Amino acid sequence: MARSLRVTIDNLPKVKLALQRNGYPSQKAFAADIGPSLSTVKNFLGGKPIDYENFREICDQLGLDWQAIAYTESPSALDAPPAALKASPFITGTPIHHPRHFFGRERQLKRCFTLLKHHPLQNMAIMGPRRSGKTSFLRYLETIPTTAPDQLRPHQKQNWLPRPDLYNWIFVDFQNARMSSQDKLLGYLLSALSLPVPDALDLDGFMDRVSGAVHQPTVILLDEIGVGLQRCPELDDAFWESLRSLATNQTAGNLAFVISAPETPMELAQHSGFSSPFFNIFGYSTTLAPWQQQDTLDLIASSPIPFTDADQAWICQQSGGWPFLAQILCSERLFALENDETGTAWQVEGLKQIEPYRYLLDQK
Repeated sequence: MARSLRVTIDNLPKVKLALQRNGYPSQKAFAADIGPSLSTVKNFLGGKPIDYENFREICDQLGLDWQAIAYTESPSALDAPPAALKASPFITGTPIHHPRHFFGRERQLKRCFTLLKHHPLQNMAIMGPRRSGKTSFLRYLETIPTTAPDQLRPHQKQNWLPRPDLYNWIFVDFQNARMSSQDKLLGYLLSALSLPVPDALDLDGFMDRVSGAVHQPTVILLDEIGVGLQRCPELDDAFWESLRSLATNQTAGNLAFVISAPETPMELAQHSGFSSPFFNIFGYSTTLAPWQQQDTLDLIASSPIPFTDADQAWICQQSGGWPFLAQILCSERLFALENDETGTAWQVEGLKQIEPYRYLLDQK
């Protein structure tokens, strides 16, 4: 029965120390010794899900108790036989995690990857109102370069970077309460950078370890940075100034930050009472707007049961091109078709479901 496991954030420092304790000078040397691919080892050490058997094997090699460090992803989804649980064609409650379900934003993606495939890497800000797709956009940046073509839609662009295997992507979710603690956040970043994490860690120690130690292209994705500014008092001006120093002077152009926020970085800093120059390093910013109509039609076309032309036109009009609204309306239409429901009750229910998010339709 196939399952996936990942190392919990709190245990990442222990895992990195175990690698060193066992005498492996690098992740590459460890992968060559034990068998799983280098990408699997990187995912393991970065806290990303890997196959159950590989997880057990790596833990055995490092002398780790796999049950003590493992976080089991969504048991209902992972424990079920693949045929018993079909992937939903429309995602209505959570960000898009699998690239196959991401549509549109081609122009912004092209611009972002252009800034990330040249040296030095450049910093970017992705803005937009709630439910505009900021988290999904960051996740797509992270996952699409290394997703196998057979896991994507036909003709979905995947070759955004010339050497995607060289990149290290670090995702920070400021809605995760653990990221509000400076020492835990710094420890998480060190682990994701494959650097040793001391028992006692402060900002100076973090800077000492990272400065001059980033030798591969590294992108730190700071999701919902506004939450970090408003709710995390330990992340003060000194913290943000240190991050700015890393991006501009201490990592030889190999590090970039991509943030998501509801407003520009400078506006965000001012409204939160911060003065750090970190917030003026973002040379490129873009605001996520509604899709082009063709993007909405592409989403609709992914339905396992075709929609009529009239249904497609209604969804395009009522969603205003906003991905989240279109996903909800498509989900309602598909549910009605799967249950042989006739009439317009699905439209009534769809409008009811999008009512809390109609503020999107007022965005300019």
